[in-house]
Amino acid sequence: MRSETIGDATLYLGDCREILPTLPKADAVVTDPPYGMSFQSNYYGPNSSDVGHDKIKGDDNAQLMQFACRIDAIHSRYIFCRWDNIAEIPPPKSVIHWVKNNWSMGDLEHEHGRQTEQLVFYPGPEHRWPASRPADVISAARSGNTFHPTEKPVKLIEAIVNWTIGAVFDPFMGSGTTGVACANLGRKFIGIEIEPKYFDIACERIAGAYAQRRLFV
Repeated sequence: MRSETIGDATLYLGDCREILPTLPKADAVVTDPPYGMSFQSNYYGPNSSDVGHDKIKGDDNAQLMQFACRIDAIHSRYIFCRWDNIAEIPPPKSVIHWVKNNWSMGDLEHEHGRQTEQLVFYPGPEHRWPASRPADVISAARSGNTFHPTEKPVKLIEAIVNWTIGAVFDPFMGSGTTGVACANLGRKFIGIEIEPKYFDIACERIAGAYAQRRLFV
């Protein structure tokens, strides 16, 4: 197992199911696990010729989604999912709808164009709202998936992190967007990623976020 400490972020390269039992109980979980849909993005980078993300490891079934929803946390858990994952996971307290600036493809003849992605919320035993009670709809433009096939926009993750208290844990860190959001907000972060390529990208992005903070201090 490889680990890196960058500012207030501790990052682990490995399988979260093996690493999680060695860590203290999480304050808050903010994560985007595989949805179990065998997704493979065909977009990579700003140019039309830049195509070809790898398949997502563990995305062939909903086991990792179910695992994420059952992680114990003191304050709260926020787990990204698809609308049809909700039948496969423990009933959440709330379902938040992220409204994006694009429509998904899907069944063009017999299905409404999906413009939302879901985020399920589970309060922990010490949950309280850090500020005012948030709504269950949030709007943010897509990131463009430059670094990862299911990359989320930093501003969206910052808003979610601001709904939590304490250190933020992301067991499916990907390219490190949650860590970048925590660095920007001055929050402690713990992340795990199984793919070395994305782990290295996460380290670089989070280090860049801390460098940017120091530039403006």
